[in-house]
Amino acid sequence: MNLHARYRRARTPLTLIATAAVATGLFATSVGPASAAKTAASKADKPTVVLVHGAFADSSSWNGVIERLKEEGYPVVAAANPLRSLSKDAASVKDLLATIDGPVILVGHSYGGAVISNAAYGSDKVKALVYANGFAPDKGESANELASKFEGSVIGDVLRPVPITNPDGSKDVDLYIDQSKFHQAFGADVPAKTAGLMAVTQRPGTGTALNEPSGEPAWKAIPSWALVGTNDKIIPRELQVYMAERANAHIKEIDSSHAVTVSHPDAVTDIIEKAARTVR
Repeated sequence: MNLHARYRRARTPLTLIATAAVATGLFATSVGPASAAKTAASKADKPTVVLVHGAFADSSSWNGVIERLKEEGYPVVAAANPLRSLSKDAASVKDLLATIDGPVILVGHSYGGAVISNAAYGSDKVKALVYANGFAPDKGESANELASKFEGSVIGDVLRPVPITNPDGSKDVDLYIDQSKFHQAFGADVPAKTAGLMAVTQRPGTGTALNEPSGEPAWKAIPSWALVGTNDKIIPRELQVYMAERANAHIKEIDSSHAVTVSHPDAVTDIIEKAARTVR
């Protein structure tokens, strides 16, 4: 027997095993439990929730909300907000929205509120905007300008600037919250251990992002909801209410720090679901 014949004989059983394995997998898929099909159908009936974090946070700040939304069968995407400039950050989220089929509920926390206001402009896919302690600027307003509109924000007293050089050689500054001040300033109602981790893992926003004027905001054309933290030391309650009322948002107040997505995920989930029910 030559080597080719011996090789053909040796590989035949392996080929049969592989073929059988594929067939078994296909069979298992085709006769999967009815509950799997039901789950897929229930998700198809619900809008996709897209979550956009703000400065001094990252997508993990939504973890409690994500867990609850998924338990209710919502498709969820947590966008990685670049935090480089408002126009570029909004463009990044807009590109993400273009990849999602069906209606979307767009949710923003803090500076993420400014991002969603711009990203959803002109969209026929975004059916509702939800602001969780979020900025809702009008055209020409920046997050930094709004933060100083009313008294009560400590943001100017807690920032730690880090000079940076952009790829094109231009200069900017990355803004962090001083770790020693993070707990009280950002999340006083978050356990100290959790706040300590958040302080270390915070992502900075640039001076450019926080000072760039907003374009035409989507909240003028898309229904909005606002969860207002009454103990927010970054975006004071008075400012949040001012922006929410101007946007004709459905307002819900809660005794919360700025870190409402971490300290009160149930309340955040509840207002998102209220918005989602309007598009069913």
